[in-house]
Amino acid sequence: MYERILVPVDGSPFSEEVLPYARSIAQAIGAKLALMRVTEREAEQDEASQQLQALAGGLQAEARVVPGRDNVAAAILEEASRVQGTLVAMTTHGRSGLAEAILGSVAHDVVRTGRNPVLVYRPSGRRVDKSAEPVKINTVMLPIDGSGHSEWMQQEAGEWARALKARLLVIQVISPDARPDPQVPPNDALESSYVRSHAVDLGRQYGVEANWEVLHGEPVDAMARFIGGRRDLLVVMATRGRAGLQAAVLGSVTAGLLREAGVPIVVRMP
Repeated sequence: MYERILVPVDGSPFSEEVLPYARSIAQAIGAKLALMRVTEREAEQDEASQQLQALAGGLQAEARVVPGRDNVAAAILEEASRVQGTLVAMTTHGRSGLAEAILGSVAHDVVRTGRNPVLVYRPSGRRVDKSAEPVKINTVMLPIDGSGHSEWMQQEAGEWARALKARLLVIQVISPDARPDPQVPPNDALESSYVRSHAVDLGRQYGVEANWEVLHGEPVDAMARFIGGRRDLLVVMATRGRAGLQAAVLGSVTAGLLREAGVPIVVRMP
């Protein structure tokens, strides 16, 4: 899928919390792992380079220091475009540890302006043990809601499941605000036919084990409860859709899952 996993860091433990996932993905798909740091002042470059080299050396990763940039997001996207087949994997918090309204401002701009999939992760504030084993992804979860926007990431999800040798799980959440057709009686089989058909088709197309689930409730709460603190799961989703997957810039469900579920999410703007 990707030739390189690029992780922007800023010297804070917050920015490094995505590394166990980035390492695992790089190992699973045979991609190179690269770390980058953007320095705002030339005087910072030597110290930043030493810190980054030390971090990268322990991970057997490439280290790239980009000096003198006024726009950090633009510098990240420029470095990503330098090597074809690069996936940016980054946290939503940086040096301050404070998030913006939806995502950290840099992650927000990378997703919004890059137009390519980005793996985002909300850090918890726990220090990462660099010697710890990478987090293996066993399940790729694809939320869909019947809209073209939500189904837009089906190919991405299928390719992730195949590359990671993981199970594909297609999820539909039925909101309590949904208004069913009064002429159609409630029926579990009818309710699951939409999500089941997509799971079956994707499993066949990508040669992976594919399952499906229909959840009930508010999308974020329902999916967070279903995930239940698992760490071996990767969510792949679009940022806009209908019925709870829409927001002005980034999907409210994307932001909610980052906040509540503690899992990495591969997201892309349509």
